[in-house]
Amino acid sequence: MTSGYLERDELRIDGGRLWAGGLATAVVAGLVAEVGILVARGLLHLAVFAPMGDGLWGDANTTTYAVGAGVVALAATGLLHFLVGTTPSGTTFFGWIMGLLTVLAVAIPLKVIGTSTETIATTVLNALIGLVITTLLIGAGGGARTWVRTQYRQATHEPPRW
Repeated sequence: MTSGYLERDELRIDGGRLWAGGLATAVVAGLVAEVGILVARGLLHLAVFAPMGDGLWGDANTTTYAVGAGVVALAATGLLHFLVGTTPSGTTFFGWIMGLLTVLAVAIPLKVIGTSTETIATTVLNALIGLVITTLLIGAGGGARTWVRTQYRQATHEPPRW
């Protein structure tokens, strides 16, 4: 007779690894924003997020934009964690949601502000940040998957042993 318990492997998400990847993604997103602004202002001489008189670094808007990119990455990590825990093919849904949100981040400035060179540079930077966050988090989600050995009770027709 068997004990009625079998072992099987179950795929789970290691939340600690996922959130560590999310934090690293937030740092990268913030740095992409800073570098993108420095390139736009320093190399392309575009007044992105501050008038040109504020110099290469710009003003507080530059830092706010970079911090905002990091916050978006952390919010996206929360979304990914929710989706992989509750939906089939969570990373696929995450990719679609993030892709559509990136399109919004590109389209809204064009509609609201217009099509000046600075606005186009901002939309390109938004697209790049969205792409970075999406691809890094999909990779982090894959790296956070672990196989766990679990036991479950098999239905048997044996009388209980008291």
